[in-house]
Amino acid sequence: MKRKAKKRYVCSECGAVFPTWTGRCPRCGSWHSIHEEDISTTRAIKEVSLPQPISIEGFKPIEKERLLLPDSELNRLLGGGIVKGSLILMGGEPGIGKSTLWLQQSQFLEGKKILYIAGEENKQQVMSRMIRLGPLMSNLYLSEDTQTSSIEHAIKKLKPDLVIIDSIQTLYNPDIEGLPGTPSQIRHSAQILQNLAKELNIPIVIIGHITKEGVLAGPKELEHVVDVVLYFEGERSGIFRQLRSVKNRFGPSFETVIYEMTSKGLKPVDPSALLEEHASNTPGVARAIALEGTKPMWIEVQSLVSTSYFGTPQRSIVGYDPRRVQMLIAVIEKRMGIRVGSNDIFVNITGGIKVQDTAVDLAIIVAIVSSFLNKPIGTQNFFVGEVGLTGEVRSVPFIEPRIKAVAGKGITLWLPASVKVKQSREVRIEQVSTLQELYNKVFG
Repeated sequence: MKRKAKKRYVCSECGAVFPTWTGRCPRCGSWHSIHEEDISTTRAIKEVSLPQPISIEGFKPIEKERLLLPDSELNRLLGGGIVKGSLILMGGEPGIGKSTLWLQQSQFLEGKKILYIAGEENKQQVMSRMIRLGPLMSNLYLSEDTQTSSIEHAIKKLKPDLVIIDSIQTLYNPDIEGLPGTPSQIRHSAQILQNLAKELNIPIVIIGHITKEGVLAGPKELEHVVDVVLYFEGERSGIFRQLRSVKNRFGPSFETVIYEMTSKGLKPVDPSALLEEHASNTPGVARAIALEGTKPMWIEVQSLVSTSYFGTPQRSIVGYDPRRVQMLIAVIEKRMGIRVGSNDIFVNITGGIKVQDTAVDLAIIVAIVSSFLNKPIGTQNFFVGEVGLTGEVRSVPFIEPRIKAVAGKGITLWLPASVKVKQSREVRIEQVSTLQELYNKVFG
């Protein structure tokens, strides 16, 4: 047997690995986040039995048992509740409401034993928050222990129905090199929790931090180890929060739930609550129906186009892909003949949420042109369509759910001409094939 000592350097923010130490991570740009890891390896020659392929004939999948949460919207996002024995990772910025969300679920999960590992707050802080959220329940057990061996012993002894770890960055094992939060400690802790979840058939929720780039901190393999990855997003100064599912082994991915932060905690709201009433003569406002997962969301796009007083025009994009908005600005100039590129342009998706659905393209273009021309379009108009580089308005999937979302609201829905839909009394539908046609009908 031959033992060889090795060292490597890992960024605790993004998990990048380097052969030498540096003060600033070249990948994510964070300072003083690179830590040394001992990766001593042992080489041994031994015989192993190779696994043999088996036939799937007659194999029947086992239906996974689920734990239903008090929040029906969260159950929908998870695919029907939490699968027992699964490992769930939820990331989000500090103070966004991650702990509040899971404390709420714990307090109102009657008849179930919950173990809450408070690594970032003491028991008094957790208790005061619980009192604010609702009545104290005897089924909730609190622990401030962050050592993985102690947590493992507590879980095996208590055998709870649900375990919540707040947060994975506070767990540590004294036998593993590195401080709590380093990639080696996070990797080890996640592996321990995964083994416990599978062995005891207990769902475990892990709360994690995210980097300034908006990705989960720690080694990238952490997202591969867990069964479900959730992102909790929103402006801390605002009242709305967005919970997105980006990975789910037991249900649909990319589902979304909108929450409102109240004095009594987080409350799921209808997506139309994101819209506020504006005067019909307000330029630069356009609305759309976005589809995040399977749930239609009412989206309001606000744009401001103003004279640039600097050499390089400013661009500020909130809630949508900035590179895609830059592309749409170029399409406006080339295909519509409207010279907006030399102006400062600001685009914002209201409510502090982020949208990835390209069906919002059309609404963004209408909002920018409306602001530039100083012509309002009225808040009763909704625009759905993807815009191509040639200026054509392209079709998007799942048109029917979007139409149903605005049925009976007195709304005019603008759709691509390639979509085959039937006119109805509940929704007035206008269809366009190009941006020039859209300009003639809306602003002409």
